[in-house]
Amino acid sequence: MAVGGISGAGGYYGGYQNFSIGGTDDAEKNKPILNPGRSEEVKPGRKSSPAECETCKNRKYQDGSDECNVSFKSAAHISPQAAGAAVRAHEGEHVSNAYKKAAVNNGKVLQASVSIKTAVCPECGRVYVSGGETTTQIKYTDDSQPYQANAKSSDAANGAIGGHVDDAA
Repeated sequence: MAVGGISGAGGYYGGYQNFSIGGTDDAEKNKPILNPGRSEEVKPGRKSSPAECETCKNRKYQDGSDECNVSFKSAAHISPQAAGAAVRAHEGEHVSNAYKKAAVNNGKVLQASVSIKTAVCPECGRVYVSGGETTTQIKYTDDSQPYQANAKSSDAANGAIGGHVDDAA
């Protein structure tokens, strides 16, 4: 199963799984796999394999925005395989909130974009989704807002109103 370029092993994402490798001692036979479906090969210069990585197992995600109605307001673990989908869904909540805010306050969403950030785990070398960022621009057309009123009076003072009239028509 592939989610955002990260592949999993047959849909099994949780718990511990015992494995055995021929010719190893009993301690190695019963060593748990912390991240099932990941490679058991330790890359050069890395402390562990992706299957045994404590950093990936304990990674938590938390929202840093001031919006109170989005997920991950308190830190929560997401498996590396599901992080891409969870982060995209979370950032989608921010986009949805922007559209709701614009609709309630007589505004229009001019632009909404989401960027997904990736990083490399320092322990095992796995590339993982490390977070995301949502950027929105909302234009408000309510004249009671001070910025809009100032912008209109400034346009009038500078002759911008009626400046593009076609007299030939």
